[in-house]
This record gives sequence, C-alpha cells and structure tokens, in this order.
Amino acid sequence: MISLKRIPHSDKVLFPKSGITKGGLIAYYEAIATYILPYLKNRPLTLHRFPDGIDKKGFFQKNASIYFPDWIQREKIKKQGGWVNHVICNQKDTLIYLAGQGTITLHITLSTLDKLNYPDKLIFDLDLPNGSFDTVIDGAQALRSLLETELGLTSYPMLTGSSGIHLVIPLDRSENFDGVRSFAKKVVHYLAKIRPKDFTVDMRKDERKGRLFLDYLRNSYAQTAVCPFSVRALENAPVAAPISWEELGKGIKSAQKYTIRTILERLAHTPNAWKDFGEKHYCLDNAKKKLEYLSMTTVDTDIAFKATFKNI
Repeated sequence: MISLKRIPHSDKVLFPKSGITKGGLIAYYEAIATYILPYLKNRPLTLHRFPDGIDKKGFFQKNASIYFPDWIQREKIKKQGGWVNHVICNQKDTLIYLAGQGTITLHITLSTLDKLNYPDKLIFDLDLPNGSFDTVIDGAQALRSLLETELGLTSYPMLTGSSGIHLVIPLDRSENFDGVRSFAKKVVHYLAKIRPKDFTVDMRKDERKGRLFLDYLRNSYAQTAVCPFSVRALENAPVAAPISWEELGKGIKSAQKYTIRTILERLAHTPNAWKDFGEKHYCLDNAKKKLEYLSMTTVDTDIAFKATFKNI
C-alpha cells in the first residue's frame, strides 16, 4: 500500500485560494475509494492533471507515462489511426498514485474493456446558460419526465461539480455507440422541438439566447465523462456528486454544491443516492418505438395546426 509520507511534495498547494494541498487531494481520494472505484472499474481513463496547481496550465493525458510504475494497469486501446495506452484504475493504490501525480479529475469512457464499442450507460449533459441554476434543474426534470413517463427509462441525476447536471441511464450493452448516440440525439431534438423557448441543441453559445443546451455528444466511442465522486479543477475542489431526484428538488443552487470537504459528511447520512443504479440495464428498442410515435404525433399536430391556420 502507498504511504502518503512516501509521496513527494504532498504539502504543495494545488488550489491556491482555498489552500487545498496535494496531500489533501490524496487524502480525499483515499477516503472516497470505496465509492469511486466501482465507477472506475475496467474503464479506460483520461487524466486531467495539474502538477503545479490549478492556477497553472493543466493538461489532459490518455497515454500512460513511461515512468508510471509497472504495477499500474495499462490497456492498449485502438483509436483512429493508432493506439492509446490507457491507465485502468481498479485499486486504491492506483487512485492514490494518480492523485500524487497531480491528477485532479478522472474522466471515464461509457463502456468497459470487455465490450468497448457497446456502452453500458447513456448520458445527457445539461449545460448551464447565463442565469439561474434553477434553469438546469427545470431542464433535468423535463427530460426526466420525457424519459420515464413517455419512454419508460429511469434516469439518475449527478451534479457535475462544474456547471451542470448529467442524467445517466444504465444500458444492457445490446446497442453500439452509433445506435445509442442516434437515439440520444432524437430525444434532445424532440424536447427542443416541443419546448423551443426553453431548450436548444445549438452548439453555438451565441445562438442559445438563455435556453438550456441539451448535449448528447458524449455518447460516442472514445468520448468520456467525469467520473462520479471525481474532483474538479476549480477552487474549493468541488466534486461530481450522484444525487437523488428528491434531493435535486430541494433547492440546490449550484453544480458545485459538494466539495472534498463536505461530500464525505453527506455520504455518512446518504450513503448511496444511486443505490439501485444498474439493477436494471435498459434495452432501447421499446423506447425508440415510443419516441418515434411521439415524434410522428407531434409532426401530425403541427401539420394540422398549419393547415387550419392557412384556411382562416
């Protein structure tokens, strides 16, 4: 087991304004290991490293450094035009070592090593526009209603620790990334169509006009998402926090509500907000049929409305 005393420069300050040191970051990841490791297991990692602190330029790293010790698990993963030698973090010692290297945030693939082209989760990323965080909460609840009431899919909310909310749906891995992404795209386009004043799928920020951006693009091969319980490279070290829908409805004001100084206390009172996550892994076939019917009904209604208006 790695000892904190053996990690050099553990007193180095990584978060200048809040005074959080490398040692504090390592201590957090050691304490949270039981919770975070199941979400990291057998997933290729992208490391977001800030060896000199968050006030200096950090970098994203996919290829394991040649100086990483031999006991750090690596997996050679095919990419377009070559290969990537990803780190796999299945044990606490790896987690502590990576934190000791200035890794603040851990980003994971949406699939695991045994079936890389078949995701076991679908993610919708709700990005905060200018305005209140209530806008993001309203969007999450609207999307949840569509997914659960109309399409029969249970979704799980997570504060990203940055600016928004992720809605996550566990999948049975019967659909490859192309199919999952196509479905996710149709979902957000449908919601943006029926509520155009509230939601947009336009990637250009100057065209959003205060509307909530519905992002489905993480659902692609080699794309990643922040791992639950991972720290973000922002002052006070906010944490990506899985929460319940009940908690989301109680007036959360920021995606950065929980930090490395508060998340463990929360977990002591609410051990697992996603306790049933993954008990059911969804096949999207039925949801696709339901969405197609909804879309056709909406189109028919639009046509009928326009025809009526034209005859007035």
